[in-house]
Amino acid sequence: MPGRVLPTFTSAEVQSHKTAKSCYITLGPNVYDVTDFLDAHPGGGDLILEYAGQDVTDILKDEISHDHSDSAYEILDEYHIGFVSDVSAPGKTTTTTPTTVIETVTETNSGPVFANTGMSREEDLSIDTDYTQDFKTHKFLDLNKPLLMQLWNSNFSKEFYLEQIHRPRHYRGGESAPLFGNFLEPLSKTAWYVVPSIWLPCVAYGMMVGAAGLGSTAAAASYFTGGLCLWTLIEYVMHRFLFHIDHWLPDNRVGLTLHFLLHGIHHYLPMDKYRLVMPPTLFVFLAAPFWKLAHAVFYYNWYAAVSVFCGGVFGYICYDLTHYFLHHRNLPSYYKELKKYHLQHHFADFENGFGVTSRFWDRVFGTELVSPAPKGSKAQ
Repeated sequence: MPGRVLPTFTSAEVQSHKTAKSCYITLGPNVYDVTDFLDAHPGGGDLILEYAGQDVTDILKDEISHDHSDSAYEILDEYHIGFVSDVSAPGKTTTTTPTTVIETVTETNSGPVFANTGMSREEDLSIDTDYTQDFKTHKFLDLNKPLLMQLWNSNFSKEFYLEQIHRPRHYRGGESAPLFGNFLEPLSKTAWYVVPSIWLPCVAYGMMVGAAGLGSTAAAASYFTGGLCLWTLIEYVMHRFLFHIDHWLPDNRVGLTLHFLLHGIHHYLPMDKYRLVMPPTLFVFLAAPFWKLAHAVFYYNWYAAVSVFCGGVFGYICYDLTHYFLHHRNLPSYYKELKKYHLQHHFADFENGFGVTSRFWDRVFGTELVSPAPKGSKAQ
């Protein structure tokens, strides 16, 4: 493809861009402005900021820290802004006269490892989709236009719809694709901090009421713990049998549209940070039956039912925050393994790996994900 003229930077200039507002990195002589990629990075923006203004050659090749695939380098190509004028090798600098350099981009056509998702590694989830080419190739949804009415007015079969939503796309920079395209658009987005801001005070108040009614903080805490443990099973069951209702999904536009709004859009655009946690109105709708169930099971004591329900709601809060951070933050070692496990559910095998906060119930029910096949093999 035609080359494009790119400027040169001194090492000092690159090193001055080391904040979340302006983050440059280098790979050999190449300079990349990855500011817009910080939130979309599967490992979290903090991990990139640790190397802001520095050369990342060694860390990209470090298999112990994280084995980066070819996709990671493809992502960097999108943020290539120039070249270092005084670098000869990573960690070694020489002084040269700044010159103008011509960049030639080479494209590869290697096939996907997992044919059912079109993905090979978690980094693939953050490669911007070419909207026009994607629509031309798959004839599904045009990411340039509001998605909801496209789906509603379509004649997609259930089989085609499920095939397409499980082939993840990435909207530019991890932003949110248009869903309604009108004044309803803001209502379709929920920032992660909305969840604890609304529901933690409710849980705290409920526990105060429960403890007062039971006459014992210890008794309320035991019911709360029971509800929290029960949530882990509810999380698994809802993810497997409601969010992934694929086989029992009605083959009509009402069923497909409701499924898309409930969970399909998350698999279609998994790195959309504003359509990841559950909107408060949807949570109220889904939580109402569990409120009634808690009072039916613990009919003998209203306060016990409230305490159990509060434990379940707290479990939900932990689930939604964990889910968000697995997609968008750098995490401690245990959660890094959980992060790899969950993202594998997106890029490799969406029919297994339904546990988000833990893989315990996956092990119990035989849906635990196995390690991805070696690169170059096709999913069966």
